[in-house]
Amino acid sequence: MKYMLLIAIDPTLAPTDPAEAEASSQKYYEFTNRIAESGELVAGERLHGNDTATSVRIRGGKVTTTDGPFVETTEFLGGYYVVDVKDLDRALELAAELPAAGHGTVEVRPVWEM
Repeated sequence: MKYMLLIAIDPTLAPTDPAEAEASSQKYYEFTNRIAESGELVAGERLHGNDTATSVRIRGGKVTTTDGPFVETTEFLGGYYVVDVKDLDRALELAAELPAAGHGTVEVRPVWEM
């Protein structure tokens, strides 16, 4: 079953020391390689920050665009993984391995497969 691991970063808790940030990046690199080798990785990418986001809405038949994320929150979507694993328990295990679980949130959602 496929699950999306949505990585929400809380900038107030993210590493600010360059050495800690590099160590965190290395953990992501190792995690990505490990799940790629196991065949569990379907896709995953890091995203640019909120300052590059544009939200699109249609209300009353009118299209509007707004700079920034779609919700007001201190956390922002920093990246994602799509994994193909045997069950939710395995998806949760993988989510707990992500560095963001220690300074943000990793939301796990099943992917709607047709």
